[in-house]
Amino acid sequence: MFMSQQITQQPLINLPPRRINTNPFFNVRKLEKEKVVIVIGATGTGKSRLSIDIATRFPSEVINSDKMQVYDGLDIITNKVTKQEQRGVPHHLLGIIDPFSDFSATNFSDMAMLSLDTIFGRDRLPIIAGGSNSYVEALIDSNFQSKYEYCFLWVDVSMPVLHSFVSKRVDKMVANGMVDEAEEFFDPAGDYSRGIKRAIGVPEFDSYFRYRSLLDDETQEKLLQEAISKVKKYTCKLASRQMGKIQRLRNIKGWKIHRLDATEAFKKQGKEAEEEWNKLVTVPSTT
Repeated sequence: MFMSQQITQQPLINLPPRRINTNPFFNVRKLEKEKVVIVIGATGTGKSRLSIDIATRFPSEVINSDKMQVYDGLDIITNKVTKQEQRGVPHHLLGIIDPFSDFSATNFSDMAMLSLDTIFGRDRLPIIAGGSNSYVEALIDSNFQSKYEYCFLWVDVSMPVLHSFVSKRVDKMVANGMVDEAEEFFDPAGDYSRGIKRAIGVPEFDSYFRYRSLLDDETQEKLLQEAISKVKKYTCKLASRQMGKIQRLRNIKGWKIHRLDATEAFKKQGKEAEEEWNKLVTVPSTT
């Protein structure tokens, strides 16, 4: 996996809003552009976690930039951050779009700009977080660049370690009710081309839902396990594509991206994993 160099040894977030604030974080000059943090990374790397870590240290709100998490429904399959995980941090564009409608990158860009105005109106720092790089690219290519100064934080995990984590995460999703959730969006016509039905974890179960009533228990279980294996396979492929897209955007667009290697945190468990995450990701981003 390509390993980029750490760009700076200075604090990664030096992004005060323009308005006057007594917090030492807000070292303000009146004519500065307002600031935005953008957290990117492949699926499963902890983007939401970092965004909330930042938001609990500075007055912030999060704008979701995951193209499946914008939809209402499939909270398990799309791995939406729960209310408990949000820790009281306001989230925008999370679970608000009709699940059967289309929501383009342009739609996202327009709504994100409105959310930015709302957040700045409350004198808070916006944190855009999600895995849909096409959404972020559309936003950056709009009039966003002329209005705001922004900082990219890339949470990176080596592919072998991430693939192992993703596989285990799918098993947890199954245990938490993923199959029942997917059944709610089973389409007898087999059309999974629009809205939330495109999410990995929905079309993969089509054959299982379609034929299970005609099959014996053993064959049903075989179809189920095949579907789960497909979810793992396609999620790992998605992670690899997202990684490649980040590298291309950095090279082609010239995005200045601060890479945070969380691999060692993903190799550990429990308290050790938490300590490693704080050392490798949270602290470098917030101090």
